[in-house]
Amino acid sequence: MTEPLCRLVYYSRNLVVGPDESIKAEVDSILSASRRNNAACGLTGALIFNRGVFAQVLEGPRSAIERTFERIQRDPRHSDVQVLALDAVDQRGFPSWSMAFLGRSLDGETMFGHIAASSGFDEKRLEGERIYEIMRLIALEDETRSA
Repeated sequence: MTEPLCRLVYYSRNLVVGPDESIKAEVDSILSASRRNNAACGLTGALIFNRGVFAQVLEGPRSAIERTFERIQRDPRHSDVQVLALDAVDQRGFPSWSMAFLGRSLDGETMFGHIAASSGFDEKRLEGERIYEIMRLIALEDETRSA
């Protein structure tokens, strides 16, 4: 029997420091490993990063999400990991991406920056569904531009 589909939305504080080139290389390393690992265990999702925070959506079987999230919580590049939502869902919001990286475009940076400015990344003010919807919108716009 196939496991039900779940979606996890979380954010964490970024502990990656250094010059821009070093930070970019570290984020690229995270993305490469995520894409490889997620494809192998049936996960899809998206990641947004800025100097202060990672925000991520993971979708797939709950057991695969739990294993991946445990790894993220132990990763020394993250701190203050906060779950915003963990819900059963009927369909994936990011079916084409083992791990999309959002926010490279100016629109993505602007939208993500707005979340940061309006919430201050206070977990009491961040909402999983809102983060998910904004990330989904950025992904759709990026996909349309790439087509």
